[in-house]
Amino acid sequence: MAKEILELVEVSPRDGLQNEPDIVSTANKLALIDRILAAGFRRLEAGSFVSPKKVPQMADGDAVFAGLPKREDATFIALALNLRGVERALAAGAKEINYVFCASDGFSIRNNGGTVEETFQVWAEAAALAKTGGALLSATISTAFGCPFDGEVAVSRIVEVAERCAAQDIFELALADTIGVAAPSDVRERFRAVKGAIPARVRLRAHFHNTRNTALANAVAAVEQGVRVLDGSLGGIGGCPFAPGAAGNVATEDLAYMFARMGFDTGIDLDKAIDTAKFISGVLGRATPGMVSRAPKWP
Repeated sequence: MAKEILELVEVSPRDGLQNEPDIVSTANKLALIDRILAAGFRRLEAGSFVSPKKVPQMADGDAVFAGLPKREDATFIALALNLRGVERALAAGAKEINYVFCASDGFSIRNNGGTVEETFQVWAEAAALAKTGGALLSATISTAFGCPFDGEVAVSRIVEVAERCAAQDIFELALADTIGVAAPSDVRERFRAVKGAIPARVRLRAHFHNTRNTALANAVAAVEQGVRVLDGSLGGIGGCPFAPGAAGNVATEDLAYMFARMGFDTGIDLDKAIDTAKFISGVLGRATPGMVSRAPKWP
Protein backbone atom coordinates (compact mmCIF):
# COMPACT_ATOMS: atom_id res chain seq x y z
CA MET A 1 0.00 0.00 0.00
CA ALA A 2 1.38 3.38 -1.00
CA LYS A 3 2.27 5.83 1.75
CA GLU A 4 0.27 9.02 2.10
CA ILE A 5 2.06 12.05 0.69
CA LEU A 6 2.96 14.96 2.96
CA GLU A 7 4.37 18.00 1.15
CA LEU A 8 7.18 19.90 2.85
CA VAL A 9 7.68 23.43 1.50
CA GLU A 10 11.20 24.70 2.11
CA VAL A 11 11.32 28.34 3.20
CA SER A 12 14.96 28.83 4.21
CA PRO A 13 15.94 31.00 1.19
CA ARG A 14 13.26 33.52 2.18
CA ASP A 15 11.85 33.22 5.70
CA GLY A 16 14.99 31.48 6.89
CA LEU A 17 17.37 34.20 5.78
CA GLN A 18 15.29 37.38 5.93
CA ASN A 19 16.19 38.23 9.53
CA GLU A 20 19.91 37.51 9.22
CA PRO A 21 21.95 40.66 10.01
CA ASP A 22 24.77 39.84 7.59
CA ILE A 23 23.76 39.89 3.94
CA VAL A 24 23.98 36.46 2.30
CA SER A 25 25.25 36.72 -1.27
CA THR A 26 23.01 35.95 -4.22
CA ALA A 27 25.47 33.22 -5.20
CA ASN A 28 25.09 31.50 -1.83
CA LYS A 29 21.30 31.80 -2.01
CA LEU A 30 21.32 30.12 -5.41
CA ALA A 31 23.73 27.45 -4.17
CA LEU A 32 21.34 26.82 -1.27
CA ILE A 33 18.41 26.47 -3.68
CA ASP A 34 20.35 23.98 -5.80
CA ARG A 35 21.01 21.87 -2.70
CA ILE A 36 17.36 22.09 -1.66
CA LEU A 37 16.29 20.76 -5.05
CA ALA A 38 18.89 17.99 -4.89
CA ALA A 39 17.42 16.90 -1.54
CA GLY A 40 14.06 16.29 -3.20
CA PHE A 41 12.09 19.44 -2.41
CA ARG A 42 9.86 20.51 -5.26
CA ARG A 43 8.32 23.64 -3.76
CA LEU A 44 10.30 26.36 -2.05
CA GLU A 45 10.24 30.04 -1.17
CA ALA A 46 12.92 31.59 -3.36
CA GLY A 47 12.54 35.20 -2.21
CA SER A 48 10.24 38.08 -1.42
CA PHE A 49 9.42 41.33 -3.16
CA VAL A 50 9.16 43.72 -0.26
CA SER A 51 10.79 47.00 0.68
CA PRO A 52 14.59 46.60 0.47
CA LYS A 53 14.91 49.29 3.13
CA LYS A 54 12.80 47.30 5.59
CA VAL A 55 14.16 43.86 4.66
CA PRO A 56 17.59 44.40 3.06
CA GLN A 57 18.33 40.66 3.02
CA MET A 58 15.67 40.27 0.31
CA ALA A 59 16.83 43.18 -1.86
CA ASP A 60 18.24 40.80 -4.50
CA GLY A 61 14.94 39.09 -5.27
CA ASP A 62 15.16 39.93 -8.96
CA ALA A 63 18.69 38.52 -9.21
CA VAL A 64 17.73 35.35 -7.35
CA PHE A 65 14.77 34.67 -9.65
CA ALA A 66 16.92 35.42 -12.70
CA GLY A 67 19.44 32.84 -11.53
CA LEU A 68 16.99 30.04 -10.73
CA PRO A 69 17.43 26.76 -12.62
CA LYS A 70 14.92 26.05 -15.37
CA ARG A 71 12.96 23.21 -13.81
CA GLU A 72 9.54 22.04 -14.93
CA ASP A 73 9.27 19.83 -11.84
CA ALA A 74 9.85 22.57 -9.25
CA THR A 75 7.90 25.60 -8.04
CA PHE A 76 9.68 28.71 -6.81
CA ILE A 77 7.42 30.82 -4.60
CA ALA A 78 7.64 34.60 -4.40
CA LEU A 79 6.24 36.41 -1.37
CA ALA A 80 4.37 39.70 -1.73
CA LEU A 81 2.52 42.04 0.64
CA ASN A 82 0.97 44.52 -1.79
CA LEU A 83 0.29 45.37 -5.43
CA ARG A 84 3.82 46.55 -6.06
CA GLY A 85 5.15 43.27 -4.71
CA VAL A 86 2.92 41.27 -7.05
CA GLU A 87 4.03 43.41 -10.00
CA ARG A 88 7.69 42.86 -9.15
CA ALA A 89 7.21 39.13 -8.62
CA LEU A 90 5.52 38.73 -12.00
CA ALA A 91 8.19 40.82 -13.71
CA ALA A 92 10.82 38.52 -12.21
CA GLY A 93 9.05 35.49 -13.66
CA ALA A 94 7.37 34.06 -10.55
CA LYS A 95 4.75 31.41 -11.29
CA GLU A 96 3.48 31.17 -7.71
CA ILE A 97 2.91 34.11 -5.39
CA ASN A 98 2.22 33.86 -1.69
CA TYR A 99 0.37 36.97 -0.52
CA VAL A 100 0.61 37.63 3.20
CA PHE A 101 -2.06 39.13 5.42
CA CYS A 102 -2.04 39.52 9.19
CA ALA A 103 -4.65 38.56 11.74
CA SER A 104 -3.81 41.51 14.00
CA ASP A 105 -3.60 45.23 13.34
CA GLY A 106 -0.52 45.76 15.51
CA PHE A 107 1.57 43.42 13.41
CA SER A 108 -0.09 44.36 10.12
CA ILE A 109 0.81 48.04 10.55
CA ARG A 110 4.46 47.19 11.15
CA ASN A 111 4.83 44.34 8.66
CA ASN A 112 2.36 45.20 5.90
CA GLY A 113 2.21 48.97 6.21
CA GLY A 114 -1.45 49.28 7.19
CA THR A 115 -4.25 47.81 9.25
CA VAL A 116 -5.78 44.50 8.26
CA GLU A 117 -8.75 46.33 6.75
CA GLU A 118 -6.46 48.62 4.77
CA THR A 119 -4.43 45.74 3.34
CA PHE A 120 -7.58 44.02 2.08
CA GLN A 121 -8.59 47.08 0.06
CA VAL A 122 -6.26 46.05 -2.78
CA TRP A 123 -6.75 42.29 -2.43
CA ALA A 124 -9.15 41.86 -5.37
CA GLU A 125 -6.85 43.89 -7.64
CA ALA A 126 -3.77 41.97 -6.50
CA ALA A 127 -5.48 38.63 -7.12
CA ALA A 128 -6.62 39.72 -10.58
CA LEU A 129 -3.12 40.91 -11.41
CA ALA A 130 -1.59 37.58 -10.38
CA LYS A 131 -4.13 35.69 -12.48
CA THR A 132 -3.55 37.87 -15.51
CA GLY A 133 0.19 37.35 -15.05
CA GLY A 134 -0.22 33.57 -15.08
CA ALA A 135 0.79 32.96 -11.46
CA LEU A 136 -0.88 30.67 -8.98
CA LEU A 137 -1.91 32.54 -5.85
CA SER A 138 -1.86 31.42 -2.23
CA ALA A 139 -2.40 33.41 0.94
CA THR A 140 -0.89 33.28 4.40
CA ILE A 141 -2.41 34.62 7.60
CA SER A 142 0.45 35.65 9.86
CA THR A 143 0.00 36.06 13.64
CA ALA A 144 -2.81 33.50 13.36
CA PHE A 145 -2.05 32.23 16.87
CA GLY A 146 -0.96 35.40 18.61
CA CYS A 147 0.54 38.85 18.03
CA PRO A 148 3.62 40.38 19.70
CA PHE A 149 1.81 43.72 19.93
CA ASP A 150 -1.89 42.91 20.32
CA GLY A 151 -1.58 39.68 22.30
CA GLU A 152 -4.12 36.89 21.89
CA VAL A 153 -6.01 36.69 18.60
CA ALA A 154 -9.56 35.35 18.65
CA VAL A 155 -10.51 32.32 16.58
CA SER A 156 -13.39 34.34 15.12
CA ARG A 157 -10.86 36.85 13.82
CA ILE A 158 -8.88 34.11 12.06
CA VAL A 159 -12.05 32.79 10.45
CA GLU A 160 -13.00 36.28 9.27
CA VAL A 161 -9.60 36.89 7.68
CA ALA A 162 -9.60 33.39 6.14
CA GLU A 163 -12.99 34.00 4.55
CA ARG A 164 -11.79 37.27 3.06
CA CYS A 165 -8.65 35.59 1.70
CA ALA A 166 -10.70 32.78 0.14
CA ALA A 167 -13.06 35.27 -1.52
CA GLN A 168 -10.40 35.54 -4.24
CA ASP A 169 -9.07 32.78 -6.46
CA ILE A 170 -6.46 31.22 -4.16
CA PHE A 171 -5.59 27.53 -4.22
CA GLU A 172 -4.05 27.37 -0.74
CA LEU A 173 -4.30 29.14 2.62
CA ALA A 174 -1.65 28.97 5.33
CA LEU A 175 -2.02 29.72 9.02
CA ALA A 176 1.26 30.98 10.45
CA ASP A 177 2.38 30.94 14.06
CA THR A 178 4.66 33.90 13.45
CA ILE A 179 5.93 34.21 17.02
CA GLY A 180 5.72 30.57 18.10
CA VAL A 181 3.06 30.82 20.81
CA ALA A 182 0.68 28.06 19.72
CA ALA A 183 0.03 24.76 21.46
CA PRO A 184 -1.48 21.72 19.72
CA SER A 185 -4.93 22.51 21.14
CA ASP A 186 -4.78 25.94 19.44
CA VAL A 187 -3.75 24.34 16.17
CA ARG A 188 -6.60 21.83 16.22
CA GLU A 189 -9.16 24.50 17.10
CA ARG A 190 -8.09 27.04 14.48
CA PHE A 191 -7.60 24.68 11.58
CA ARG A 192 -10.93 23.03 12.33
CA ALA A 193 -12.67 26.42 12.38
CA VAL A 194 -11.02 27.66 9.18
CA LYS A 195 -11.64 24.39 7.34
CA GLY A 196 -15.34 24.73 8.08
CA ALA A 197 -15.47 28.32 6.83
CA ILE A 198 -13.65 28.26 3.47
CA PRO A 199 -14.38 26.44 0.19
CA ALA A 200 -13.15 22.86 -0.15
CA ARG A 201 -11.14 23.91 -3.22
CA VAL A 202 -8.71 25.79 -0.94
CA ARG A 203 -6.23 23.44 0.68
CA LEU A 204 -4.68 24.24 4.03
CA ARG A 205 -1.02 24.74 4.86
CA ALA A 206 0.73 25.26 8.21
CA HIS A 207 3.72 27.44 9.09
CA PHE A 208 5.18 27.04 12.57
CA HIS A 209 7.97 28.78 14.43
CA ASN A 210 9.74 27.01 17.27
CA THR A 211 10.18 29.95 19.63
CA ARG A 212 8.79 27.98 22.59
CA ASN A 213 9.73 24.47 21.43
CA THR A 214 6.19 23.49 20.40
CA ALA A 215 6.55 23.47 16.60
CA LEU A 216 6.89 19.71 16.07
CA ALA A 217 3.92 18.99 18.31
CA ASN A 218 1.96 21.65 16.46
CA ALA A 219 2.88 20.11 13.11
CA VAL A 220 1.50 16.76 14.24
CA ALA A 221 -1.70 18.46 15.42
CA ALA A 222 -2.09 20.15 12.02
CA VAL A 223 -1.64 16.87 10.18
CA GLU A 224 -4.21 15.27 12.48
CA GLN A 225 -6.62 17.96 11.26
CA GLY A 226 -6.02 16.97 7.66
CA VAL A 227 -3.30 19.48 6.71
CA ARG A 228 -0.97 17.93 4.18
CA VAL A 229 1.32 20.88 3.40
CA LEU A 230 3.85 22.08 5.99
CA ASP A 231 6.50 24.78 5.82
CA GLY A 232 9.94 24.21 7.24
CA SER A 233 13.36 25.83 7.17
CA LEU A 234 16.45 23.64 7.00
CA GLY A 235 18.57 24.07 10.09
CA GLY A 236 15.63 25.71 11.85
CA ILE A 237 16.77 29.19 10.84
CA GLY A 238 14.50 32.17 10.44
CA GLY A 239 12.53 34.90 12.09
CA CYS A 240 10.79 38.13 11.26
CA PRO A 241 12.30 41.63 11.47
CA PHE A 242 8.97 42.89 12.81
CA ALA A 243 8.39 40.23 15.49
CA PRO A 244 10.66 40.90 18.47
CA GLY A 245 12.17 37.74 19.95
CA ALA A 246 10.67 35.37 17.42
CA ALA A 247 13.01 32.42 16.91
CA GLY A 248 13.39 30.34 13.78
CA ASN A 249 11.05 28.14 11.82
CA VAL A 250 10.60 24.49 12.61
CA ALA A 251 13.60 22.63 11.16
CA THR A 252 12.63 20.86 7.94
CA GLU A 253 14.98 17.96 8.56
CA ASP A 254 13.25 17.39 11.90
CA LEU A 255 9.86 17.36 10.17
CA ALA A 256 11.15 15.01 7.45
CA TYR A 257 12.56 12.56 9.98
CA MET A 258 9.49 12.56 12.22
CA PHE A 259 6.87 12.18 9.52
CA ALA A 260 8.86 9.50 7.69
CA ARG A 261 8.89 7.55 10.97
CA MET A 262 5.13 8.12 11.14
CA GLY A 263 4.69 6.49 7.74
CA PHE A 264 4.34 9.50 5.43
CA ASP A 265 6.07 9.97 2.10
CA THR A 266 7.71 13.41 2.01
CA GLY A 267 9.87 12.73 -1.03
CA ILE A 268 12.87 14.11 0.84
CA ASP A 269 16.33 12.57 0.94
CA LEU A 270 17.08 13.08 4.63
CA ASP A 271 20.85 12.75 4.29
CA LYS A 272 20.93 15.46 1.62
CA ALA A 273 18.59 17.63 3.67
CA ILE A 274 20.96 17.33 6.63
CA ASP A 275 23.93 18.18 4.41
CA THR A 276 22.05 21.28 3.25
CA ALA A 277 21.36 22.30 6.84
CA LYS A 278 25.08 22.01 7.50
CA PHE A 279 25.80 24.08 4.38
CA ILE A 280 23.53 26.81 5.78
CA SER A 281 25.38 26.66 9.08
CA GLY A 282 28.66 27.17 7.23
CA VAL A 283 27.32 30.12 5.24
CA LEU A 284 26.02 31.79 8.41
CA GLY A 285 29.12 30.93 10.41
CA ARG A 286 27.24 29.52 13.40
CA ALA A 287 25.43 26.44 14.60
CA THR A 288 21.77 26.18 13.65
CA PRO A 289 19.04 24.97 16.02
CA GLY A 290 17.75 21.95 14.06
CA MET A 291 18.12 18.72 16.04
CA VAL A 292 18.24 15.92 13.46
CA SER A 293 21.20 17.49 11.65
CA ARG A 294 23.18 17.24 14.91
CA ALA A 295 22.09 13.76 15.92
CA PRO A 296 23.76 10.44 15.00
CA LYS A 297 22.28 8.82 11.90
CA TRP A 298 19.34 6.56 12.67
CA PRO A 299 18.65 3.81 11.86
